[in-house]
Amino acid sequence: MSIRDLIRWDRPTDISIRQGAIGQSLASLQEDMNRLFDHFYSGAQVRLTDWDKNTPAAPSLNMTETASGYKVRMEVAGMNPDDLDVEITSACLTVKGEKEDEKKEEDENYLHQEISYGSFFRSVALPEAADYKKAEASFRNGVLTIDIPKKAEAMLKPEKLQIKKVA
Repeated sequence: MSIRDLIRWDRPTDISIRQGAIGQSLASLQEDMNRLFDHFYSGAQVRLTDWDKNTPAAPSLNMTETASGYKVRMEVAGMNPDDLDVEITSACLTVKGEKEDEKKEEDENYLHQEISYGSFFRSVALPEAADYKKAEASFRNGVLTIDIPKKAEAMLKPEKLQIKKVA
């Protein structure tokens, strides 16, 4: 008799981990781990525990490319442009900010709290064609927009080459 004969491959329903408190805990742990990995691979932000709820999540952003450059739009609702710091190099765009709580009430009895306060930073790699020295930033209605033009040589149209027949 081999080890393969000892394992019931044809009947996985015989193993029940959802019975009792330990089984429910294991099933709950498995669901939480699956959710964590699903969020990790989808690029979404996930809070691991309640103790990090005071750490603000980095703001969401979109980066698009046009024929003449790149546009980065970042949601920074509830923030003041003076609280943001935008730094750009040839390789990276970094946005730092701090959102302060306007009034801190220790006696508040929150039933649900999602608004976070504190500092954050977000970095994005820039393509080589980006002309970071000519970048401009603007702020409107809680959205930070950064326009980065392409370098002149990146916008040149390719030239068509003649193919010579060699005898």
